[in-house]
Amino acid sequence: MSINSQRPAGEEVATVLVVEDDPALRLLCRVNLELENYRVLEAATIDLADEVLTQEAVNLVLLDLHVGSRDGRELVPVIRARQPNAAICLLSGTSVSDPPLDAGADDFIRKPFDLDVFRSTVGRLTSGSTSL
Repeated sequence: MSINSQRPAGEEVATVLVVEDDPALRLLCRVNLELENYRVLEAATIDLADEVLTQEAVNLVLLDLHVGSRDGRELVPVIRARQPNAAICLLSGTSVSDPPLDAGADDFIRKPFDLDVFRSTVGRLTSGSTSL
């Protein structure tokens, strides 16, 4: 588990868990989220994300569709069971034209993403969710 945010738990900010195996993309997400005043948690694997979800309350999970050799969608029921109020947004660079929301996610962002789309989607999914 990696908690890189300078914000302590419990402050009136939304907490976002970024589940992404690409370190450069994880860093891009973290930096942009912190610039928008979110508390950011990171996980490079499904197993680490599962661990974070048992230890930390989150408002939003940004979940890569392909985390290493695993399908990120397998984490969706775990998130729903452990953190039923958390929003889930899938991230994918696949060429699939329709977003894979059938897995139970709330939204989808295609990679590479436009930062304005990223910020507005995160903002919409975390609006009003700073108190868990």
